[in-house]
Amino acid sequence: MRSKLIACLAFLLASSTAVLADGASDGKVKIGILNDQSGVYADFGGKSSVEAAKMAVEDFGGKVLGVPIEIVDADHQNKPDIASNIARQWYDTGQVDAIMELTTSSVALAVQAIAKEKKKIDIVTGAATTDLTGKACSPYGFHWAYDTHALAVGTGGALVKQGGDTWFFLTADYAFGYSLEQQTSDFVKSSGGKVLGSVRHPLSTQDFSSFLLQAQSSGAKVIGLANAGLDTANAIKQASEFGITQGGQHLAALLFTLAEVHGLGLEAAQGLTLTEGYYWNRDDESRKFGKRFFERTGKMPNMIHAGTYSAVMQYLKAVQKAGTDDTEAVAKELHSMPVDDVFGRGGTVGANGRMIHDMYLLQVKKPAESKEAWDYFNVLATIPGKEAYIDPAKSGCDLVK
Repeated sequence: MRSKLIACLAFLLASSTAVLADGASDGKVKIGILNDQSGVYADFGGKSSVEAAKMAVEDFGGKVLGVPIEIVDADHQNKPDIASNIARQWYDTGQVDAIMELTTSSVALAVQAIAKEKKKIDIVTGAATTDLTGKACSPYGFHWAYDTHALAVGTGGALVKQGGDTWFFLTADYAFGYSLEQQTSDFVKSSGGKVLGSVRHPLSTQDFSSFLLQAQSSGAKVIGLANAGLDTANAIKQASEFGITQGGQHLAALLFTLAEVHGLGLEAAQGLTLTEGYYWNRDDESRKFGKRFFERTGKMPNMIHAGTYSAVMQYLKAVQKAGTDDTEAVAKELHSMPVDDVFGRGGTVGANGRMIHDMYLLQVKKPAESKEAWDYFNVLATIPGKEAYIDPAKSGCDLVK
């Protein structure tokens, strides 16, 4: 009798495991949003990205495969060691199925390596380095909203065409800054321009005076700001104090979004050329999403916020289509499914995890041109995804070789 009972229990356990394999493995689908919520990139993504993720869950219906969807979030403080500890805890004991956003390239690279080791999904919307879909690519890693190559093609290409053929770079001293400077430099040179030099500054520095003086003395027509967030805003403010733009040099904000323009103000930001993957005031659909987002956050979304919404929504669609939250099955669907939402219209995902979608070349309006709050950009051009992003087959990712 005892042996029959044990056999029966073993059968039931095996049967329940089989059922779980075809559904949610632990009775829920859990997504972690890991980003900077208190530092230099807090407006760039921050808590607003968390709200974007929650919007996606609500729009999906709150459940997938009949189980609830949970969002958890944490502040990595732009420190790869802190981010790595959180990621390991989430994957190992927190029952987190996927980690997303991951502002700061050094953080994103560290977490993607852990996700690859643990065979878990990560979708990056906040970091820029092309290494994520190049030499550091992963079968479970995806890069969603933008990258340094797309920014270089957009902003760099526009300014070279306008006569800005000599450049000096003011670069954030970590992986993102190096990648953005390198990508833009290559594009400037291939377009017939010259790079006269560069200088690197620490993340979150408050005093750009010595760096800006070097850029000014170079005589370059364009000073490329290979940084982001408050670093870019502070550099622009201090450049104005030094009379750099008044002296005829042009500032190129290589990663600057709607959030930073709002913080800086149109008076200081007017005339800047930049590239984003989304603009809330582009058409009726984006305006509708933007206003919903504004009701929750008090701000209009930039490409990081809209990209996070898209990434969460696409992940949930992949889980639904796969019929399970098993990593291999979901990753397969993410690679094969088209992306068609308020952010990634007509998007496709390469074997290296790069989501290819259109980017937009934008110019900050003069104060008199702005017709309403947050109406900050003129759309100068649409950059087709195939032009904006590196061909996955040429990305340097072993997955596509």
